[in-house]
Amino acid sequence: MTVSDPISDMLTRIRNAVMAEHEMVVVPASKMKLSIAQILKNEGFIADFELQGEKTKRKIKISLKYDDVKRPFINGLKRVSKPGLRVYAPSTAIPKVYGGAGIAIVSTSQGVMTGRQAYRKRIGGELLGYIW
Repeated sequence: MTVSDPISDMLTRIRNAVMAEHEMVVVPASKMKLSIAQILKNEGFIADFELQGEKTKRKIKISLKYDDVKRPFINGLKRVSKPGLRVYAPSTAIPKVYGGAGIAIVSTSQGVMTGRQAYRKRIGGELLGYIW
């Protein structure tokens, strides 16, 4: 099945798995999705991820992270830039998500990074989504 917006599909799968309190979720792999998963791991929103499968049928297995009373570390995900309406921002206009409690994921000319990293490097790009 082809998906018109693979990044939105990934975020929706994670959102649904968190709401259903699943331990892990599997999404089809791509370089962009691997970069997003790495950012989520580095920022502490997910426990871990691993790449599975052969070259043409690779999948990313994402282990979700919960606290002691089964509350997820991911409270919300929002896709900002969509295929029908791309959203770009210069480094000075990258928003702070929930006053710095969340992160903005930005696709720049130097790769996918958080809004904080893009601001420090003074490069703008496409706002892929917000996670808090």
